[in-house]
Amino acid sequence: MSALKERLQADMKTAMKAGEKDRLGVIRLIMAAIKQREVDERIALDDTQVIAVLDKMVKQRREAIAQYQAGGREDLAAVEKDEIKIIQSYLPEPLSDADLQALIRDAIAETGASGIAAMGKVMALLKPKVQGRADLSEVSAKVKAALGG
Repeated sequence: MSALKERLQADMKTAMKAGEKDRLGVIRLIMAAIKQREVDERIALDDTQVIAVLDKMVKQRREAIAQYQAGGREDLAAVEKDEIKIIQSYLPEPLSDADLQALIRDAIAETGASGIAAMGKVMALLKPKVQGRADLSEVSAKVKAALGG
């Protein structure tokens, strides 16, 4: 079992004993998403794949927040924001803007990209390095800008 899944299991037990219903609910959602992907793909997820699942969950909640705010439901948006905080506690430390720019420069240099047509190569190289540490849509926009798009 991956270290991150073990940490989630331990935190789930701790939340149960402490009576933290909100935290317990979110951890159970995380575990269910991980288990669903393991069953669908017939594999045991490693930490990198678990981080991808967590990243996807954060993205889904950000989209839900935008929908709730557009509909004037700040109460539901607040619940989603709380869930994001709990999920993000299991993600690696976010990249600073300077670190992200350095990774983008390195990836462009490594791929020899010169123009927007090579964006896919640059993103393919960057994705594993920034997964869970930066919003991929922001990374994409910065790569596009760096390539002159």
